[in-house]
Amino acid sequence: MKNIFMALCLVFVIVSCKNNEEKKEVVETEVNEIAYVSFGEKIEAENALNVNEISEKYQNLAVGDTLQIKVLAKVNSVCQAKGCWMRLDLENDEEVMVKFKDYGFFMPKNIADRDVIINGKAYVTEVSVDEQRHYAEDAGKTEEEIAAITEPKRTLSFEADGVLLIEE
Repeated sequence: MKNIFMALCLVFVIVSCKNNEEKKEVVETEVNEIAYVSFGEKIEAENALNVNEISEKYQNLAVGDTLQIKVLAKVNSVCQAKGCWMRLDLENDEEVMVKFKDYGFFMPKNIADRDVIINGKAYVTEVSVDEQRHYAEDAGKTEEEIAAITEPKRTLSFEADGVLLIEE
């Protein structure tokens, strides 16, 4: 009887010590982190409007109105003299002329066709003939193209206080 009791105790110990771990499935997700180079004030990439949204906002602005906003867009051109302005593509044959707050920072001259996130004030201006010619000269336009500028132009403008350049 003693042997039967010992056998039952041994079986009980073995059963109670059984490892009842549940199988856990580990799922790995790949996070695509985007790297940025920051210029001007520190800004975050979140909540940037796309070009369609900003185009809609500009349609509702009159000369003198301003709107604090953050935008993601592609760079069409940059000032080739110092990098003191850039033009962003709105994908509807319109561009946004971007200048930098208090000329506190400049952009690299070789970033055409790259994406940026800009933060600051969107507004509409009327640009004089002289100023248009100055920008055309900075952009490296020909003398014929510069001379063809004869009328003031309604311009979509932006004063950026911070820019994130998306690294490639």
